[in-house]
Order: sequence, then structure tokens, then C-alpha cells
Amino acid sequence: MPETPSPSVISEDSAVQIHPLAVVDPRAELAEGVVIGPGAVVGPGVRIGANSWIGPHVVLDGRLTIGSSNRIFPGACLGQEPQDLKYRGAPTEVVIGDHNTIRECVTINRATDEGEVTRIGDHNLLMAYCHLGHNCLLGNGIVMSNGIQVAGHVEIEDRAVIGGCLGIHQFVHIGGLAMVGGMTRVDRDVPPYCLVEGHPGRVRGLNRVGLRRRGLDQSNGGEELRQLQDIWTLIYRSDLVIAESLRQARQTALLPAADHLCSFLEASISKGRRGPMPAAGGR
Repeated sequence: MPETPSPSVISEDSAVQIHPLAVVDPRAELAEGVVIGPGAVVGPGVRIGANSWIGPHVVLDGRLTIGSSNRIFPGACLGQEPQDLKYRGAPTEVVIGDHNTIRECVTINRATDEGEVTRIGDHNLLMAYCHLGHNCLLGNGIVMSNGIQVAGHVEIEDRAVIGGCLGIHQFVHIGGLAMVGGMTRVDRDVPPYCLVEGHPGRVRGLNRVGLRRRGLDQSNGGEELRQLQDIWTLIYRSDLVIAESLRQARQTALLPAADHLCSFLEASISKGRRGPMPAAGGR
């Protein structure tokens, strides 16, 4: 009688490595170099890109597309039905890009209505116990610390950094290169390039450390960062209402950073949005 393979041995009969204790539906699509760890469960609607590592006891379900070179750590559950009472069984999906690290026990729910998607870009780090609700849209290069609970329809732009143990209200938008301090209550839009913290959250100033790390202090001989600071001061430290301060800012030839800040805030004050987070000690 042939010996039963040891549970610690990975099957190597193809370019895909599936542990004998993993459960992989034969209809799942696994690209070359994928590794599936012990106890992992991969459903029929799952597609996994090349060289992605799926750790022990990960559950991948529903219509779920995972790009290449991702690392998904033990206990993560991706692609399950949304926790939304309006969900009626539509074939919605989760799409995850390339080179993401998704740590232990992260949960990512698919979207609610037909044709909708929960989407994550590339090169993101989601630390342990984060939750992404239905219809969330994440860009690239985002860092989310442990225990962040993100409600439905939240959008997070590129290279935002979010501290741990906090909740983000549904429909909130977080701008690129923003820094959110741990345990902040995030119930309004977080403008790009800004540092926010507190309970309730308040804008404290520009994320100057993050901006320098991205080289903004060298852009256009330093003029881009100087202009961004001037526009931030006009918006948050003058006596003007935001709409008027934005109108005045638009009278200047804006460089990309200041233009993005103004565009974000113009959208944030429009009908149907949560509105921008106010500044500490101000409006």
C-alpha cells in the first residue's frame, strides 16, 4: 500500500504547489508559482495570479480575483458576501491587484449590487484584523495598521497611512498621502496631504514628513510644497468659508499638489458627500 503523504509535504506535481490539507475547488484558476498552505479553502470562482502565496487556513470565496506576487497570511477571509442587509445574492466581486501583503485575519467583503466591485490596487499593506466592507476602493501603496474597521463605500487614495484601532465611517474618502493617527474617529473626508487625529478627528496640519519622503519639498525647487502650505493656510486658517477660500485659491496657477487638494475639497463639499474633516481649533 502506498504511503499517505505527510501533511507537512507540499505537492510538487506542477508549477502550482497545493498542500494536501488544503481544499481547492477544481474550477479555481491558479497561475504558475501559486502556493496554497495547509487548511486553506479556495472556492470555484477564485482566480489567483502568478507567484502569490496563500497561507494556512485562508478562506478565498465568491468571485475573487487576486493578482500576482501577493502574500495572504493565516486566517484571512476574502471574497465573502457583504455584511449588508440590502444584499440579495448578486454575483458581485472583489478584485485585488499585485504585490499586496494581507496579514492575519483580514476580512474583505465583496460588493452589494450586480456589476459592483470591492477593489484594492497594488503594493498595499493591510495589517492584522483589518476589515474592508463592501464596495470599498483602495488605491496603491496604502499602509493600514492593525485593527482598522472600514465601512462600506469608503475610498482611500494612493499612499495614505492609517493608524491602528480605528473605525472609518461609510462613504468617507481619504486623500492621497494623508496620515491618520491611531484611534482617530474618522467620520468625515480626510483631505490629501494632511495629518489628522483625535476623537472626533481633526485636521492638524500638513503631513510634512510624508511629503518630504515623497520628495515634494524638492519639486519645482520647493515651490510645490510652499504653495501647498499657502493654500492649506488659506482654506483652514482664514475667516473664509471653504467654498470661498477654494474660489480664491483657483485664481492662482496651481501646481499638482495644491490642485489635487482643491479638487478633493470641492468634491467633498458637494451634495451626497460626507464633507471634509474640520481643522483643530477652527471650522
